[in-house]
Amino acid sequence: MVKGHKISYSHKSYSILKGVDVSVEYGEMLVIVGPNGAGKSTLLNVLANELSRNTDDIYFKQKRFREWDILDLSKNKAKFSQHYNSDIPLPVQDVVLMGRYPYFDSIPQRSDLAAVEEVMKETGVWDLKEREYNSLSGGEKQRVHLARVMAQLKNEVAHKLVLLDEPLNNLDVKHQHQVLELMADFARRGNTVITVLHDLNLAARFATRVLMMKNGRVLAQGAPGEVLTAEVISEAYGFPCRIWIHPAHHHPVILFGN
Repeated sequence: MVKGHKISYSHKSYSILKGVDVSVEYGEMLVIVGPNGAGKSTLLNVLANELSRNTDDIYFKQKRFREWDILDLSKNKAKFSQHYNSDIPLPVQDVVLMGRYPYFDSIPQRSDLAAVEEVMKETGVWDLKEREYNSLSGGEKQRVHLARVMAQLKNEVAHKLVLLDEPLNNLDVKHQHQVLELMADFARRGNTVITVLHDLNLAARFATRVLMMKNGRVLAQGAPGEVLTAEVISEAYGFPCRIWIHPAHHHPVILFGN
């Protein structure tokens, strides 16, 4: 699905990514974790084709990004950014409808409206459909933009890719879990999810694979139980922790401190 080899990126004289290898297959949910400044969001932006000078060594569905038709690419791949426009003078439903722009010229079709309704219900914002976007809380706006991204990928294309940069900002515990359950289900249907998270316990709970970064390099990657160990986490964050196994779902539980 997505493969990148020896990805490097520098801004001015500062090296942000240093020879990162990434390979994500169909049906996987890869969670990128690491301390502040590790290069997580930069790596996600490169994989999303938003830093174009670094994408020649990245393949999406066995093609380089420059080999894709832009319209076709928008129906195969979508990205949720942590930086979104917080001032949009439109009703919520119209904001989500923006995700359908690749599918119609001026007037949305019945299929577009049906897709919008479906994803708004999935993300729990259907009851906000007539509200003015600017009247929403930060967490509500976050979920509206997630619905917009998912509306973009509501089609018959097989093996789609969604990339999310810290999608849980401003969300309470309930909505954090709902969003990650939605993304995990999306992956289980043969699609691919790549997301940046700060919460290691949520990464352990929902990821099929974890990529731990430090100082622009991959410190470890693999199954959650292989990466989220006391040794790897302490090396990455410079802070002690202990690992327990959750009695219900058997994923690692990280407890920080001595």
